[in-house]
Amino acid sequence: MQNAEQIEYWNEQAGPRWVALQERTDAMLEPLGREALDVAAPARGESVLDVGCGCGQTVLELAERVGASGRVLGLDPSATMLDRARGRAGALAQVRFEVGDAQTYAFGDERFDLVFSRFGVMFFADPVAAFANLHGALADGGRLAFVCWQEPARNDWARVPMQALLEHVPAPPAPEPGAPGPFSFADGDRVAKILREAGFASVRVEPSVGTLSLGGARTLDEAVEFAFRIGPASRMLADQPPATVAAARESVREALAAHASDEGIRVPRATWLVTGRAG
Repeated sequence: MQNAEQIEYWNEQAGPRWVALQERTDAMLEPLGREALDVAAPARGESVLDVGCGCGQTVLELAERVGASGRVLGLDPSATMLDRARGRAGALAQVRFEVGDAQTYAFGDERFDLVFSRFGVMFFADPVAAFANLHGALADGGRLAFVCWQEPARNDWARVPMQALLEHVPAPPAPEPGAPGPFSFADGDRVAKILREAGFASVRVEPSVGTLSLGGARTLDEAVEFAFRIGPASRMLADQPPATVAAARESVREALAAHASDEGIRVPRATWLVTGRAG
C-alpha cells in the first residue's frame, strides 16, 4: 500500500466532498478532459482504461466514443466516488468500475488500446512504478494520454484563493518536490522522464493554456463556496476561530471578484497534454 495516505484521503476526506460537488467539478473540468480525449482519439471498438476516474464523467464520455463494441474500465482508489460513478453509468454494458491503486493493480492478462486520465495520475508515491504497471496493461502499440496541471503560479483557480488565505493564516509546509498532489507533475521535463523510465516511447508533453470556470460557478458566492470546500482552505482553516474564517472568506471573495464575468468566475489555467506509446 505505497499510496496508503492518498487512498485514505480520497476515501475519507476528499471523496465525499467531490461526490457532493460532482456537478460543479465536472462543469469545471469537462472542457479540459474533452481536450485530452480529442488528443487520445478513442475509436469504436477499442478497450480503454480510465485511471483515477472519480465520479465517472470521463468513463461515460469514453463509453460513448468506443461504442457498444468497445469496453471501458474505470479504476479509482475511492470507493465513495465509484459508488457515484456506478450510479451514473447505469446499465451500460461496455463499462465496469474497480476500486484499486493503479500503481499496484493486478491487470492479469487484460490489455487495453488506450490508458487515459483526467487529473488522476499525479498522486502516486512511485510514479515510475505506477506508469510501468500501466505500460504493462497496454496492448502492443497501445496509447497513453492524460491531462495534468502545470505549476500553481499559472493556475489561478489555486493561486488566487491561496494568496487571499495567506493574509490570515500561515502558509502550510511546502511539499517536497514531486510529492504526490495535484501539482506533482508541474515540471513537464520530469513527466517525460518518468514515462520514458517506465517504458513509454514517443512521449510528448504539450502545453495548453486558457481559462476555466471555477467550480462551474455562475455567481461569486458559488465560487467562494467551492474554493472553501475543494482545495486547501478547508485544511488551512480547520482550527481557526470563526472570526478568522469569516475574514478569510471575505478576502477570497474580493480576490475572485476580479474574475467575475457574464460567464461566471473564469480564471487563467495551464495544463500539460501528455501522450506516449507502449514501447
